[in-house]
Amino acid sequence: MHPTRRDFIQQAALGVAALSLGACASPSEDEVPKADRRLRLLILGGSGFIGPHQVRYALARGHEVTIFNRGLTNPGLFPHVENLIGDRQGDLTALEGRSWDAVIDNSASTPSWVRRSAQLLGEATHVYLFTSTRSVYSDFSQVGMQVDGPVYTIGAGEIEDENRLHYGLRKSLCEQEARTIFGERTLVVRPGLIVGPGDPTDRFTYWPVRIERGGEVLAPGDGTDPCMYIDARDLAEWYIHLLEQDIHGTFNALGPDGGLPMIGLLYGIRAVVTSDVDFTWVNSAFLREHRVRSYTDLPLYTAAVGRRAGFARFDIRREVEAGLKLRSLAETTRDTLAWHAARPEEEREELRAGLRPDREAELLAAWHARS
Repeated sequence: MHPTRRDFIQQAALGVAALSLGACASPSEDEVPKADRRLRLLILGGSGFIGPHQVRYALARGHEVTIFNRGLTNPGLFPHVENLIGDRQGDLTALEGRSWDAVIDNSASTPSWVRRSAQLLGEATHVYLFTSTRSVYSDFSQVGMQVDGPVYTIGAGEIEDENRLHYGLRKSLCEQEARTIFGERTLVVRPGLIVGPGDPTDRFTYWPVRIERGGEVLAPGDGTDPCMYIDARDLAEWYIHLLEQDIHGTFNALGPDGGLPMIGLLYGIRAVVTSDVDFTWVNSAFLREHRVRSYTDLPLYTAAVGRRAGFARFDIRREVEAGLKLRSLAETTRDTLAWHAARPEEEREELRAGLRPDREAELLAAWHARS
């Protein structure tokens, strides 16, 4: 007898729940072993979402850290860390005459920013680590994609206003600027959706918060569409590992390998909370008909068809071999909920992504009426 879809859901849910709850927590900063060699690191940014995780882990490993930013986001966050004030658009004076072992560029999304900083630091540092994005890829139809997938590009002389280029193309051109100056000393990392405590976009936070609220939850698709993401802390720790090992080249940064089915994501999160939850799976045709936006109204979800078939089915074996480690979904969920609970009330009440409760109720009612 062939298993039904209900059987599949029950088996997958139980398996993911067991895996989620059985995972071990990551070591605390006090338990992080010191690196064999102390590095002098410059982080361009350093005070937003992923930067603070990098600073904390680098310090825990015993490295010397300098951060460079405008001093507007979280000023005073690291009072014992050197903070140079400047502006990527033109004022790099604070970086002149200095040298570091490695630079981490978190903040650039326009090619001219990378060009200016890379030209200034070309002889002042050994390696330039640029934070790029999965959005540089122009076609996700290939399942099992790696870094040799097709990326956005543009011909010489075709740029009139770089700020009017779309995000993926700008980031691709940023990569080129870094490689032009640093050559083989360039390290490019292309993260997927970055999640976890401190996430300003709420694109992962929506699901733990919604599932913890309980009740009937609108779940997208049929549960088989995959998703991929990376905890900001795993990304930060991998950055420092790559620099410590003097690894160069281009890498993706997302997981798990081959993607996690949406059913695994939602039931894995459910395994962490104590609320009564009932998932109602709503097919992609209905969602399109009602103009529900993938990845915005329903974060992490995209139908794995056509040119998006491989969007969340990357092959990350090469990244794992280079030291990428991914913590459990359970840990990311617990820590995200704890962080969210400590946010200001207005941020907790008005998430930046996901369906509003009244919109979700409206869609569920329409789905049930049709069914």
